[in-house]
Amino acid sequence: MTEGVVKEHFMNMRQEIPGRPLWHLDKGAVPGMRVPCIVMTHKDYLDEMLQEVKTYDPRRRSFFTPSLVQVANTACLPGVVQHAIGLPDIHAGYGFSIGNVIGTNCDPSAGGVICPGGIGFDINCGVRVIRTNLTIEDLKDDVREQLTQNLYDHVLTGVGSRGLIPTGEGRILEDTLNFGMDWAIRQGYAWPEDKEHCEEYGRMLHGDSSAVSARARKRGGPQLATLGAGNHYLEVQVVDEIADPRSAQFFGLEKGQIVVMLHCGSRGLGHQVATDSLVEMENSMKRDGIEVNDKQLACARIHSEEGQRYLKGMSAAANFAFANRSCITFCVRQAFYKTFQMTPDDLDMHVLYDVSHNIAKIEEHFVNGRPVQLMMHRKGATRSFGPGHPLIPVDYQLTGQPVLIGGSMGTNSWVLGGTTQSMDLTFGTSCHGAGRALSRCKARHADDFSAVLDSMSAQKISIRVSSPKMIVEEAPSAYKDVNKVVDVCHQMGISKKVAKLRPLAVIKG
Repeated sequence: MTEGVVKEHFMNMRQEIPGRPLWHLDKGAVPGMRVPCIVMTHKDYLDEMLQEVKTYDPRRRSFFTPSLVQVANTACLPGVVQHAIGLPDIHAGYGFSIGNVIGTNCDPSAGGVICPGGIGFDINCGVRVIRTNLTIEDLKDDVREQLTQNLYDHVLTGVGSRGLIPTGEGRILEDTLNFGMDWAIRQGYAWPEDKEHCEEYGRMLHGDSSAVSARARKRGGPQLATLGAGNHYLEVQVVDEIADPRSAQFFGLEKGQIVVMLHCGSRGLGHQVATDSLVEMENSMKRDGIEVNDKQLACARIHSEEGQRYLKGMSAAANFAFANRSCITFCVRQAFYKTFQMTPDDLDMHVLYDVSHNIAKIEEHFVNGRPVQLMMHRKGATRSFGPGHPLIPVDYQLTGQPVLIGGSMGTNSWVLGGTTQSMDLTFGTSCHGAGRALSRCKARHADDFSAVLDSMSAQKISIRVSSPKMIVEEAPSAYKDVNKVVDVCHQMGISKKVAKLRPLAVIKG
């Protein structure tokens, strides 16, 4: 036994039903677990995660905390209810695993906490899909290359990139923090109907610019309408396969149709909001007598001054991310206009949906048969509300909300549909992407720059990238197989397959 981790508990994780990709981890695997854990994953990936636990020694700083241990540690947080959840794309992150979900009780008497590690540094990193009425026949080689270049020219990328939309004049930055997508609509950067197909209608009502530090404003202010770097991307894709014709019809998707998927968040602003809060919360934990297994799980009581300040700042950063994706959508529409000499309206460039991956929100869920207000922490996880849920758009009420799953560079992505079953098993949550299989450092040594480019070229995928190292860091071999991940979600019923998307052009930072 390694100090603080009872490895036998992990090795003896049990399947409820043979052949079903759902494993239970009982209390006792790490000290202080208040609830058990459930982990949904492909058996191949579970074996890899268990191997990480076997070799883990917390006394050696060179070791990352394994993702399964991180999920168990989140089951120890004050106010956590029912179970801590690991989703099929799970991998190690800061404090929480990426693909880790918990709900903490909002009742003041329950002592529930809000934990920045359960949201992450890229607050409201999310995915948006934009439909078009173009087909694969409209994107022959020369047109595809021209469109790729126009998109690269219009949507600025890379670390520290500055956008085309200035935020230094008047109250622009204040308004993006407070009003999110509503600001973009007022300024003409978004269509009024865009917000109907956006989670939270593109605005977190808790957002308060006064809770965002001067340092965060300085870092993020100039970055509006930029994609950033890392795993953020913009892709032109074709609908390659329809798995659920009925839902696809409601979503406005058909085989051979061209769509655009963009993945980005709150940039440096959100990162600084998280950093600021962690410093505050370390002090408040001593005052309130909160102990955690990992210092990366610094947290505060939901109703404390620190907890409320973080909720307001995190929501403001989420609003900035909604505004950012809206401004990028404006730039994408302009690039399509320049390429095809048709207006975005004539091209039917409507937003299919916009989902958040790293966020905390107050939601009502049933716990032990009773409705309870929970602070839902979704890190590397997306909402998956089913048919009839009041918080999804009217035109998706019969199907459940679209769940947008991005693949790795050069591999396919998916549009899934939310399900009623997810409400019972995962608090209405599904996975968010493929999930990393290799760290960035390992990926740089595992692949050759030219080999990755040759592979993309062989698939007739156009690519533009700001930094050459991103090519190998984001290579398909650095990620899990998105199809295996999606298969688990579909088998477990936490989301259902609707349409498979294949990349034609990739823009990365």
